[in-house]
Amino acid sequence: QVQLVESGGGLVQAGGSLRLSCAASGPIFGTYGWGWFRQAPGKERELAAGISWSGTTYYSDSVKGRFTISRDNAKNTVYLQMNSLKPEDTAVYYCAAARAPLQSVRINRDDYAYWGQGTQVTVSS
Repeated sequence: QVQLVESGGGLVQAGGSLRLSCAASGPIFGTYGWGWFRQAPGKERELAAGISWSGTTYYSDSVKGRFTISRDNAKNTVYLQMNSLKPEDTAVYYCAAARAPLQSVRINRDDYAYWGQGTQVTVSS
């Protein structure tokens, strides 16, 4: 059974930084892409950043230029470096994995088969 375990959330002041990590364990075979989703209270879960097996990246407009997604295929781990954080970045952040061709970034939430438990990120003003 595939499991994704996130770490690195917490409370930070506006303008600060946090780094999220997510490690996968279990039988994941072949190439797959990662995504970092987030869900604020009363809002739908949205894709903040995604990365393909080969390193192609996608960022939503709201995080572009501030967040950086990266991955270590040897460690089955994905990271999200979040800089210049804003109060509107407050949300539960979920990592997810989806089977995908080498250079493809999955954009749709329904494409992701594996999900972490979520980690809270709170940005105070």
